[in-house]
Amino acid sequence: MSKKPKIRSFAKRLTRWIALTQLIVMGLASYYIYLFSKSFIMIEEASLYKSALTTANANVARVLSEVSVGTGNRVDEIEKTLDQPDKLANIMSEVVTQNPAIRSCGISFVDGYYPQKGHWFCPYAVRDDDGTVKQHIIGNASHDYLKAEWFTEALEADSSYWSKPFFDSTDSITPLVSYMIPIHDKQGKTVAILGADLSLNWIGERMQNRLMMEGDSVNISLGNDEDDDKNDGSLFSLEWRNLTTKFIIDHDGTFLVHDDKDYIIKKNYFERAKETSDSTDDHVGHQMVAGRSGAYFNETGLLVKPFRYFDSDFWSVYMFYEPVENTNWSIASVVRRINIDSIAIAMALAMLVMIAIALLVTRIVGKIIVRRIAKPLRKLAESANEVAKGNFSAPLPKIKHNDEIKLLRDSFEGMQHSLTTYIDELKETTASKAAIENELKVAHDIQMSMLPKTFPPYPDRDDVDIFGKLTPAKDVGGDLFDFYIRDEKLFFCIGDVSGKGVPASLVMAMTRSLFRNISLHVSEPNVIVKALNAAVADGNETNMFVTLFLGVLDLHTGVLQYCNAGHNSPLLIGGNVRTLDCDSNIPIGVMNDWAFTRQEIQMESQSIIFLYTDGLNEAEDTMHAQFGEDRILRVLETQVAQGTIQPETIVTQMNEAVHRFVDNAEQSDDLTMLVIKYTKNNG
Repeated sequence: MSKKPKIRSFAKRLTRWIALTQLIVMGLASYYIYLFSKSFIMIEEASLYKSALTTANANVARVLSEVSVGTGNRVDEIEKTLDQPDKLANIMSEVVTQNPAIRSCGISFVDGYYPQKGHWFCPYAVRDDDGTVKQHIIGNASHDYLKAEWFTEALEADSSYWSKPFFDSTDSITPLVSYMIPIHDKQGKTVAILGADLSLNWIGERMQNRLMMEGDSVNISLGNDEDDDKNDGSLFSLEWRNLTTKFIIDHDGTFLVHDDKDYIIKKNYFERAKETSDSTDDHVGHQMVAGRSGAYFNETGLLVKPFRYFDSDFWSVYMFYEPVENTNWSIASVVRRINIDSIAIAMALAMLVMIAIALLVTRIVGKIIVRRIAKPLRKLAESANEVAKGNFSAPLPKIKHNDEIKLLRDSFEGMQHSLTTYIDELKETTASKAAIENELKVAHDIQMSMLPKTFPPYPDRDDVDIFGKLTPAKDVGGDLFDFYIRDEKLFFCIGDVSGKGVPASLVMAMTRSLFRNISLHVSEPNVIVKALNAAVADGNETNMFVTLFLGVLDLHTGVLQYCNAGHNSPLLIGGNVRTLDCDSNIPIGVMNDWAFTRQEIQMESQSIIFLYTDGLNEAEDTMHAQFGEDRILRVLETQVAQGTIQPETIVTQMNEAVHRFVDNAEQSDDLTMLVIKYTKNNG
């Protein structure tokens, strides 16, 4: 009697093959995902550190500019006061008091300029550690600035410049750098040197605060907001990302700013670079003193290349560097390679763990399920699997016995016919819906492309700053705003078309185009509105109308001419917040022959006009309570009190306030805001 062949478990074999296939597919996919993600993450991380350095550089340059401008602005006053020497000390005190970056300021006169004062005369003001500004008259035989190198060099240069770094003569501890400006008498002769002293320690503290990767914007959140604020030293914490060395060197490599204060003035970059066998740090140093910017890139041109650095122990580092504007300085950030590589390494480890867990779960669950269904229902399962793949005409096995399996087989057959019918109907419905959604998306994209979307729109101008935002309630909406500059005049408008959806969007597009075309030839706002009204009212069988506020701001004089056609009155923001006085004109499109009025105000420098549609004040919460004009005023008044009055900040905080108010309520109307800040100083 022959032995029966050993039956191998189908469930085990099937589960084993599924697990093996999944392992191969997931392993290959994960490997290529890891390679791609690693490169992408490293590029992003390097970009973040480079952006942080640029931000720190901008802040250092801004501080230096504030010192040079704040000091230079007093030159005319000093030269006019040369015949009143006793007033000069007060001017020095004002310079130090008005600019927190300036530690001390003094004006050193040439030998015997004031005979009654003797050989030396130097009115001097200095800020003590407690913030008190004190005046002194310095200069004597023991402190003979007339023979000092800085004084003689400044007289010979006869132009403004940043001095070499030096230590404060009073404490021999504080490293300083001075902005030197020659002072001339009425005959144009150099009679004194004005010097404003800036603490290099102060610059270092400011730079360190600014080089923290711009706050939590780069932090990978693993918990709640409170956890995000904790620097627990973990792989993803902000503290880990900022294990960097920041420094500034001058044209000969002398350290002006460094995390280690013992480096400042006392050590030189190139002398330290000689201590390493890697010549890359020497090369980077020469790039820095040559006034170049960038990083050390590898042969692909994508990722920065790490190298050995004299202050990094055994760690390889990446270095980013930029010149400091209007100086012969260069700022740099040194980042350990592990800082940038750590995210990619963590991702790889997490991916391996996830693959292992997925394989384990699949094997256990798959084995149980396959074992249960593979016995009496094997053939039926094969047919059902075909149906599951979309083959609804797959033949079902014939079941001889009239039992539950036969009933299940008949049910599958009925399901095949039902699914075939349902899929056909679903295809038609889906195709129709997709066509409509695609058309709405195209309409939305077209509508949004007609509105300004680049902010700030005029980065090279110093007389105006603008920010606007439109959030439609549906895919397309009826709100609009627009602006452009012609002949040094800013033409702008904001409007709200009655109704919503596609009809309103068509009227919105027409109104915006008419505004552009008409205002190209006309500068009076009431004339432009009248022409818009005539065009919209002509053949307006749907009785749609547009509330509109249109203004023309002369950027030279600050004179704002405007015409309001039934729109919400804008708000003026200066020292306080008030409503702009607007005449009661009707919306455009209602009456063809309406005489629209023109009004005019003088915009003060740094004043702001805040325009909005009724989607803001009429925004409703779940209880149908409206946001209201009072809340708008309170939000703006709070920003004025906090000193956060900038166009983008106003729109952002107002938008956040509205979202907090409406909570989970559905947006009922288009929401549009436009903020214009006039920044030209006409004084």
